Amino acid sequence: MEIKEYQNLFLEVKQVVKQSQTTAITKVNQELLNLYYQIGKIILEKQKQKGWGAKVIDTLSKDLLTDFPTIKGFSVRNLKNMRKFAEAYPNFLIVQTVSAQLSWSHHVLLLNTFSEERIRTWYINKSAQEGWSYRVLQHQIKLEVHKSFGSLPNNFDTHFSNSEAESITQLFKDEYIFDFISQNDKMKEKDLESELVKNITDFLLSLGKGFSYIGKQYHLEIGNQDFYIDLLFYHYKLKCFVVVELKIDDFKPEYVGKLNFYLSAVDDLLKQKEDLPSIGLLLCSSKNNTIVEYALRDVSKPMGVVSYSVSKKIPDNLKDSLPTEKELKSILKRNFK
Repeated sequence: MEIKEYQNLFLEVKQVVKQSQTTAITKVNQELLNLYYQIGKIILEKQKQKGWGAKVIDTLSKDLLTDFPTIKGFSVRNLKNMRKFAEAYPNFLIVQTVSAQLSWSHHVLLLNTFSEERIRTWYINKSAQEGWSYRVLQHQIKLEVHKSFGSLPNNFDTHFSNSEAESITQLFKDEYIFDFISQNDKMKEKDLESELVKNITDFLLSLGKGFSYIGKQYHLEIGNQDFYIDLLFYHYKLKCFVVVELKIDDFKPEYVGKLNFYLSAVDDLLKQKEDLPSIGLLLCSSKNNTIVEYALRDVSKPMGVVSYSVSKKIPDNLKDSLPTEKELKSILKRNFK
């Protein structure tokens, strides 16, 4: 038996095992969600029918823990979450569909954070699509990413079908928060690029699932001249290259021409027949959407423009409530003598 043939055999069997594990975990999780939903529904209905107050949950928790001492999840707090779960989703189908891909912890976090079902549903779908863990979901909620995904100015609808354009638009945010990068007023584009590559895991997490990093300063030889793409990715779900150009200043219309040039080159030199047209992403420190719209209107290649910051901005209404640097030093000095 050749080593290469055996390696192929091993990889094939390994993939089957992993798929089986994933299926088993999903089924167990779905059963748990079904159980919690049914318990929550019973509590909700009985309270409405009998007029029982919150004390019935305390009693129920005590009795369930006595009868099922080895089963976790019957605390007073969790029973209240089950009730909230059933009340939030009167349609039982949501428990049996995409939401079954998320853990109970995911659902509790969403239920206790958002009252609007529309926003919860957005996070449920995005978490399932991107494979967000509980901690990643926490982080994304903190960044309020539901307000920025799918709103970036772009010209995707002139290059793709409506469904493709919508799917691609939903991949990108209108603004990215690179809070893993050290803030520096003297930062140059190469410094930003180096920081993003150094923290490539965090950067890919910011971009979302499906992006595969190919390289920075990716070399292209065109017309006996050398050109270098800031960052090059491949999206394995969309099956297309993604060219990223970084700018440390405000968006300028002339940046579009350079990105359009790179996309033409990538489509000609790297793109395979089965690939979709390459997509360009221009990251600027800020942008005026009206100017971006005019700049992209007659461009021949699909691209979007997003802004970024290296730290979460402080809302204007809170700025006056925060201590100044001098006041903060005084507080620290008083408390840590």
